[in-house]
Amino acid sequence: MKNFMKNYQRHLQLLPSYIALTKPGIIWLLLVTTIPAMILAANELPEFQLMFYTIFGGSLAAGGANSMNHYLDRDIDKLMKRTSNRPLPKNILPEQHALILGITLSSIAIVQLYFTINMMAALITLFSIFFYAIIYTAYLKRRTVQNIVIGGAAGSTPPMIGWGAVQNQISLEAILLFLIVFYWTPAHFWALALLKEDDYSSAKVPMLPVVVGKIEACKLILLYAIALVCISIIFGLIAGLSFIYFGSAIFINILFIKYAFELYKNYSDKQAKKLFLFSIIYLVVLFAGMGIDVLLIN
Repeated sequence: MKNFMKNYQRHLQLLPSYIALTKPGIIWLLLVTTIPAMILAANELPEFQLMFYTIFGGSLAAGGANSMNHYLDRDIDKLMKRTSNRPLPKNILPEQHALILGITLSSIAIVQLYFTINMMAALITLFSIFFYAIIYTAYLKRRTVQNIVIGGAAGSTPPMIGWGAVQNQISLEAILLFLIVFYWTPAHFWALALLKEDDYSSAKVPMLPVVVGKIEACKLILLYAIALVCISIIFGLIAGLSFIYFGSAIFINILFIKYAFELYKNYSDKQAKKLFLFSIIYLVVLFAGMGIDVLLIN
């Protein structure tokens, strides 16, 4: 009995480390894009059960993919200050536990979405996990400067999963929602990469600022921001949204372009951090505007 209690207490102490493997701080941001997509697809607030099962499955899938990311990146995480305190670099957990956790959560997510939602949501989730863990983390991240651009496809699928959960099909609106997150990702992540350039350089990860320099990276951030503005407006027109969405979209897009332009004209770490943090607010406001528009107008 004493041994059982000791093992129980030891595993309980390790629980925060297991949770950290799933990167909960990232998961909530992905889900921010899922619920508004479901509202748009249903043209109303979907049933609670449908939303719950979609969010639950999406959270498990994201946690599983993130755990596998920890396992696959365990060697370079030791070399970067930003990631050196993660559970695997600090040897808090056995390395294989991250892989087992990732595969387990991912498998449960796909099965759960298949039986509680539909095959469409399960297949898109499977694609997202495979693309993030294998295509991006294991291959692209260490081999090409376009790693985050191509790999961003994995993180852009939550609104498509939400849309597919409601309609069991993928429409033009769902593709445009995918593209909004897809074009948002480089500007968001490269702003962080500018701040952590030395980290990526030490780990020999070819992130854009490391390869082309900060000025060129800032130029590309601005170009992606402009493309994002165009797609967000086109989406609103095609989806038939009203002044609520367009008012919030125009306001938040103007600020996003402003911060991206200021970063390009007068680079500083302070400006890069400001853009990085604002990009999170941008995504939340843009997608919230979509959902609120549908709920209030209808």
